[in-house]
Amino acid sequence: MFNKMTATLSFIAVLALGSAPSFAADVNNGKTLHQAKCYQCHAEKSGLGNGDIIYTRADRKVKDPARLKFMVSMCNTELRLDLFPEDEADLVAYLNQQFYKFK
Repeated sequence: MFNKMTATLSFIAVLALGSAPSFAADVNNGKTLHQAKCYQCHAEKSGLGNGDIIYTRADRKVKDPARLKFMVSMCNTELRLDLFPEDEADLVAYLNQQFYKFK
């Protein structure tokens, strides 16, 4: 018999599954994704043929980890890069390790 107690327990179980710990980001996959999906566009955008300059310039837009995640997600959506959420996390981890060094 389905009652309020069963519904409550089902709801709690769904919440618990949704908050399960995620796997650590794969920096090597992030590097591969960066080369395949990001570098060329950023090289063209910089006008200097170097896709890394966008991350190291003085007027860069990313100043904290939340903004880095937002920018990766925005590029994925706007440019239709077809990255899965774990790919975005890998890319963020790579960019942070290589360029930003946020804690």
